[in-house]
Amino acid sequence: MNVLELTNIRKSFGSLEVLRGITVTVAKGEVVAIIGPSGSGKSTLLRCATLLETVDEGEINYLGDYVVRTSPEGRVQYSSPADLKRIRRYFGLVFQNFNLFPHYSVIKNVIDPLIHVQKRDKEEAYADARALLSKMGLADKADSYPYQLSGGQQQRVSIVRALAMKPEVLFFDEPTSALDPELTGEVLKVIRSLTEEHMTMVIVTHEMQFAQHVADKVYFMDDGLVVEQGTPDEVFGKPQEERTRRFLERYAPTAP
Repeated sequence: MNVLELTNIRKSFGSLEVLRGITVTVAKGEVVAIIGPSGSGKSTLLRCATLLETVDEGEINYLGDYVVRTSPEGRVQYSSPADLKRIRRYFGLVFQNFNLFPHYSVIKNVIDPLIHVQKRDKEEAYADARALLSKMGLADKADSYPYQLSGGQQQRVSIVRALAMKPEVLFFDEPTSALDPELTGEVLKVIRSLTEEHMTMVIVTHEMQFAQHVADKVYFMDDGLVVEQGTPDEVFGKPQEERTRRFLERYAPTAP
């Protein structure tokens, strides 16, 4: 069963066509890595999938619920605000730069959307948040504020906040791009642990070795197009397209 289907997605900013007919499917329990050079459209695709940007053409659906469709006449039709509010509960998004509220403690950053968006019981929200923080090695940071945490700890709090919403699919938009190499490892370790729990994930990343070792399926994008797709062995080990080969030349193969 597909959790997410993006079909023929097109998106332009003025005269610049950023997405030129992208199709991506994500099955339940699957880890999908989206790789490619900067400016290839990867983050824009994630923003369209998570309703932070509107599309100019194409279809998006989560578990059969349509976010947007395009009529044969080319008219783009989004679902009603009520339906979109419900569909937003299907996914969580972890940003590049944490997006934590600086004036909230760690625990309040996690529980606030549970109480005010999902209308969960306050005691239940606190219990779930504390359990997830403990699981991520952050139990002792519940009452700390973001400025008191390292970048890696802040990103782990962001992951906890997204997981606490119990999404069907979790998106990561360059989750380590704001971190130095020492802190990158701790965040990738957390994401790797989620793969062992069969969490459905879509990861936009420049960490090629990580993508190679954790993904079930890889999409290589360039210039607003999916140039190549397949398993990690196919894309990294036996790329069919010259553009893919040139992109991957800078990355030395490593053992898992």
